Amino acid sequence: MNRSSDPGDHSVIDRVFRDEWSRVVAVLARSFRDLDLAEDAAQQAFAEAATSWPRTGVPESPGAWITAVARRRAIDRIRRESRRDTKQRQAVASTAVPAWPDFDLGGESVDDDVLRLVFTCCHPALAAPAQVALTLRLVAGIETTAIARAFLVPEAAMTQRLVRAKRKIRAANVPFRMPDDARLPDRLGSVLAVIFLAFNEGYIASSGDGVGRPDLCEEAIALARLIVDLMPDEPEARGLLALMLFTNARRRARVAVDGSLVRLVDQDRTRWDQQMIAEGRELLRRCLRQGRPGQYQLHAAINAVHTEAATFVDTDWHQILALYDHLLEIAATPVVELNRAVALAEIDGPHVALVAIDRLGLDGYHLWHAVRADLLRRCGRDDDAGVAYERAIDLTDNPAERQLLQRRHAELPTALN
Repeated sequence: MNRSSDPGDHSVIDRVFRDEWSRVVAVLARSFRDLDLAEDAAQQAFAEAATSWPRTGVPESPGAWITAVARRRAIDRIRRESRRDTKQRQAVASTAVPAWPDFDLGGESVDDDVLRLVFTCCHPALAAPAQVALTLRLVAGIETTAIARAFLVPEAAMTQRLVRAKRKIRAANVPFRMPDDARLPDRLGSVLAVIFLAFNEGYIASSGDGVGRPDLCEEAIALARLIVDLMPDEPEARGLLALMLFTNARRRARVAVDGSLVRLVDQDRTRWDQQMIAEGRELLRRCLRQGRPGQYQLHAAINAVHTEAATFVDTDWHQILALYDHLLEIAATPVVELNRAVALAEIDGPHVALVAIDRLGLDGYHLWHAVRADLLRRCGRDDDAGVAYERAIDLTDNPAERQLLQRRHAELPTALN
């Protein structure tokens, strides 16, 4: 046993949970072909660790300990049930329960299991919101309460959504395996979208008390690394990883002392993480050599241009605009057009950009109102800008975003009079 760290310290359990949750659930899901059973058994094992380790010390291989206990709890539960289906009986009969510490959790097979779990959670039998929720719960280990907050629904509703998703996977007899080569491109797109949604929720939470959840960003980046490692010929996976690294590199500079957001134009770029930026650039260079551009690679390229500028004024907006034009050719969405208009304003002025965004019809999107407010402000239309800021404030549930918008609103000449 390892007594170098205090097992009574919740940070030890939290660290092991972050490091091992997805691996434990994935191993159990492969063994028993039951996501509910895998999740429940993993939870029981971590609960036992929280009560056992303060007395016995932290094991030398915490993940192996957790997995061995979870496997035993899963088998105990199956044996207690009076009615068991054939697959579960076969799983019990064929599954040996190794005694810790002989059970080997490491190796490529575990990573394969996690990747299979990701593809299972993102199966096309599930609607996109269910795919995201299930991946956040089973792969990232995010509590249902936090997922419900991210989706702006009651916890009970999210619990039922997760239950229905797992039942649908069971009813559809979804295999716990990677899709075949013919289906892989479409399935990979869903997986990357889910990972990016998880990252965005971590980078700036849709609700809650803070700016975001760094741990969720780290989990999303870890998942992207896993996919890049196991699918090295997929440039979009590498592009997504580069995009998240470029974005996450700005984390320290984007939050002020008072907890409010700092706009890109006002950020201290010396606080950007240069190691992440360097890794992102190398990933992007490898993407370019493959010559198969996609939306994540282009988004990453846009962020790379920002990192090359020593100051906001030095930004190569013409290159950014050209990249957005290319992006619109393969992934035209109103949000991409909105972001393109920000670059357009730096080249042709706010009046031209305002015309471009007013036709987008994004009245329910707070960032559309926020961008529009800034453009109106630059056009000298302070009263209209104030109305747009108020609408943006009403539409955001993140306190850091709201604080920034309120400050920008208060700085208007009409607000100061």
